[in-house]
Amino acid sequence: MSFLKEPFVHFAAIGIAIFAWFALANADAPPEPEPDAKRIQVARPMVETMAAQFEAKLNRAPTVDELFALVENYVQEEVMVREARAMGLDQGDGIIRNRLVQKMGFLTTSQAQAMIPDDATLQAHLEENASRYTRSPQIAFAQYGLPRGADSATIAAALEVLQRGEDPAMARRQQLLPTDFALSTDRQVDGVFGTGFFAQVQALPVGEWAGPVMSGYGPHLVRVSTYQPGELPRLDDIRDDVLADWRRALGAEITEAYVKSLLGLYEVEQPSADDIANWMSQ
Repeated sequence: MSFLKEPFVHFAAIGIAIFAWFALANADAPPEPEPDAKRIQVARPMVETMAAQFEAKLNRAPTVDELFALVENYVQEEVMVREARAMGLDQGDGIIRNRLVQKMGFLTTSQAQAMIPDDATLQAHLEENASRYTRSPQIAFAQYGLPRGADSATIAAALEVLQRGEDPAMARRQQLLPTDFALSTDRQVDGVFGTGFFAQVQALPVGEWAGPVMSGYGPHLVRVSTYQPGELPRLDDIRDDVLADWRRALGAEITEAYVKSLLGLYEVEQPSADDIANWMSQ
């Protein structure tokens, strides 16, 4: 589903259109006069902004000395920035270029962050991206490891003893391997026993000893106590994650539409893919 087809997204689209129209209408307007390059003014509104940012970050108001230090730091930074621009150091700088692109992107993604979708919209996003949110199956089990070279008769005898509820003398715990495993995912189980062990255990009946299940350590007899299949959580259980993902996806669509609208203001000359292929083959 395209987010841009949703009614409330149209408000964001209108905002983009107004922004693009403003850029077009002012394309031929004379540039704003440059401020006095040798005059730096730190007025009260700027100081109040610094104080608010300090308080938001540290959860307390700054002292006079701390606020004065922020002002002095700003003045020193401003001097360096102006001199760097005067020397042309901002031209062709990839870091500065990327930062400007990020700021332009923020103009659009911030609109998505302000959106408050209803539950139906979030539920639809959850279901359309079920594979992203579905929790992995989990298994809790007990295991007995048998000697690597145990024959079928030995394994069958050990299994019979376990099924009677006894501890078979011939079964031994593998060194460094626990006997009981709490609910674990395939990644956790296979991380201990090797790839494919979880899939073998997953196929066993619940509540009874069965096997053998093979690992790199040898044969194992296993009793599955609990099996939880993979499931899609309820929206209320992962609401914050779904909302964040929905906003990111919406922001990407708004940004794409915004960039397309801005491209309409430019005459672009660029090589085609065939041109590039020809150049690379020469």
